[in-house]
Amino acid sequence: MKKIARFFAYFLGIALIVLAAGAAWVQFSPLPTFETRSLNLDIPTDPASLTHGRDLAILHCGHCHLGEDGKLSGRMFSRPQDAFGEIWSRNITRHPEKGIGRYSDGELAWLMRSGVKRDGHLAGYFMSSLHVSDHDMGCIIAFLRSNDPVVAPSESDPPQPRYSFLARALIKLGAFKPLPYDGMPVAEPPASDKLAYGKYLVTGCYECFGCHSKSFETNDMVNPEKSEGYLAGGNPVMDEDFKPVLSANITPSNLFGIGSWTEAQFGQTLRGGLRPDQRMLSPVMPRFASMSDEEISAIWAYLQTVPATDTRAAMANQ
Repeated sequence: MKKIARFFAYFLGIALIVLAAGAAWVQFSPLPTFETRSLNLDIPTDPASLTHGRDLAILHCGHCHLGEDGKLSGRMFSRPQDAFGEIWSRNITRHPEKGIGRYSDGELAWLMRSGVKRDGHLAGYFMSSLHVSDHDMGCIIAFLRSNDPVVAPSESDPPQPRYSFLARALIKLGAFKPLPYDGMPVAEPPASDKLAYGKYLVTGCYECFGCHSKSFETNDMVNPEKSEGYLAGGNPVMDEDFKPVLSANITPSNLFGIGSWTEAQFGQTLRGGLRPDQRMLSPVMPRFASMSDEEISAIWAYLQTVPATDTRAAMANQ
């Protein structure tokens, strides 16, 4: 018995040493870096593309990057007590040093495709747009380079991330890693292919699935339709005061989704935030005031093909 007890004592001691060494490695060793590239991308300059780029940039970037100065200068994204620690979104104005002035167009495109910054560090899957077409990405970059006041150079210099132990472990163990991009052109379907175009708008251009599926943590960024609770809502999205707002069920469920809505009501809700029951959506939900009838119709048509999910949780807030 003494030998068995001594064996288990040794085993426990070795296990504790290994765990302590692993914890020290997670907490104190440098975070990994990844491949950096510069992609070839056509950047349009015509007024229509700049307007489209502004609409997309405000929707894609504004929620996280809109600072107190009214520019895309960065703000606190998560608090020190949150699961992943204190993280600030970066200054993405045209400032030559503190903003994206130091990035080439190709480096910005790589960041948006892979989630990897020009220094090789991971920006995270929130900072990636794997399924956005090359044209739409070009429009976004064109707007970020424009003279619009919202991207005018800002002196804001948000703090670097102070990742929690959990976040560092997820990065170092490979749970958080760059998105796989094969370098092939990404094209959007023609608007004449209504269902394919609607799917693109939901999973790529406007990334509706990101907020409206079950959780950011369980979203499948490579295959959006495989995300847990796809479009059934219930994802807690933080507002500006870090209060959670549960995303809405936008499947064609008659009980808890949009199954009882009409296309006209859906469009009115998207553009102005007024639901058919006359309740206003939370400010967390963007207002797609500039969305065309063609886009709304395509999104509506695609959503009718998504399996209805009778999930109640989301509808209380949005």
